[in-house]
Amino acid sequence: MRFAAEPLTEDELRLRDEVREFMAQERANGLGVGLGINAEADMEFSRRVAARGWVGMTIPKEHGGPGRTAVERFVVVEEMLAAGAPISAHWVGDRQTAQMFVRFGSEQHQREFLPRIVAGDVWFCLGMSEPDSGSDLASVRTRATRTEGGWLLNGQKVWTSGAQYADYVVTLCRTSPAEGRKHVGLSQLLVDLRADGVTVSPIRLLNGFHHFNEVHFNDVFVPDSMVLGQEGDGWHQVTSELAHERSGPDRFLSVMPVLARLYEELRHRDLPDDVLTSLGRTFSTYMTLRSMSLSIARALDRGETPAVEAALVKDLGTQFEQEAIEQLRTLVGGELDPTAPGLEGLLADAVITAPTFTLRGGTNEVLRTVVWKSLQRSRRESA
Repeated sequence: MRFAAEPLTEDELRLRDEVREFMAQERANGLGVGLGINAEADMEFSRRVAARGWVGMTIPKEHGGPGRTAVERFVVVEEMLAAGAPISAHWVGDRQTAQMFVRFGSEQHQREFLPRIVAGDVWFCLGMSEPDSGSDLASVRTRATRTEGGWLLNGQKVWTSGAQYADYVVTLCRTSPAEGRKHVGLSQLLVDLRADGVTVSPIRLLNGFHHFNEVHFNDVFVPDSMVLGQEGDGWHQVTSELAHERSGPDRFLSVMPVLARLYEELRHRDLPDDVLTSLGRTFSTYMTLRSMSLSIARALDRGETPAVEAALVKDLGTQFEQEAIEQLRTLVGGELDPTAPGLEGLLADAVITAPTFTLRGGTNEVLRTVVWKSLQRSRRESA
């Protein structure tokens, strides 16, 4: 695994300044500060971002997209997350569903969905996790059986972020027997969340926030035209998107709005050396993770698929977020009120949300297994 230092170019720095200016204006217009992808979805904000050409940035021009680079998207996402922008409405479509349509989608899918993603006119969520599967994604029990003109889908998904407002759920399901190999016979279906037989039920966090959902499918008809990619290629398709899902700044920047606010409150105080050392360690860790994530974006622009490096970034990044929250909690001290304005309320939300960081996108234990297997393979090949 290699993580090369990748400084931003002059054009990328200009884009960064443009995004900062946009976010400053949004703040002046009353936009609140949240925890990035954990914040309440704001469709109107997402549409304003789309109007600037910052949603679906890497979609090629021939498909109605801006045709910009993964690093340019990194710049935009980093600034949005650092500012606590409510990006969750367009997040899944922008981060990975668009990439799936470009790589595996039919001409109809590309024509129908890609321009709408760019315009902020359609929202997606991911139907992967199931109650009895844990992180063993290939053991999904949701099943689609053949019927005239399509499929009948039955099963249940859990921890589905954004299903309460999304238009479609990209659903991993079994379409043919495993025949002793559970990774075989899986497909991805684009399921209209307003279709007959679909039920979405909220799973609320301790603060009452509605981010996760259970999604039940009861004889949901899915036409053949809504199979994403090739029938039976679901596992290959899912794993191909992991470099996009796990490597981005969302894996270590959710808590940056809290860190920034605390820094503003502490910067003019005479702080003890141990506090200064602790804060310095936190920000140096962030800069290391940022460098690693940025190097993966460069690799994606070169046409590489650094899935193992992405797993490491996700593991280290989500650990960092949880440790940073505990550090901030110690510095602030006392009980936290999630209804309080400013730093206290934001930190209280972060404390409640923090346990989810190391679960979403694959648990850290599973990610370490991915990294270990890669290192073992490299060791055998170099022996």
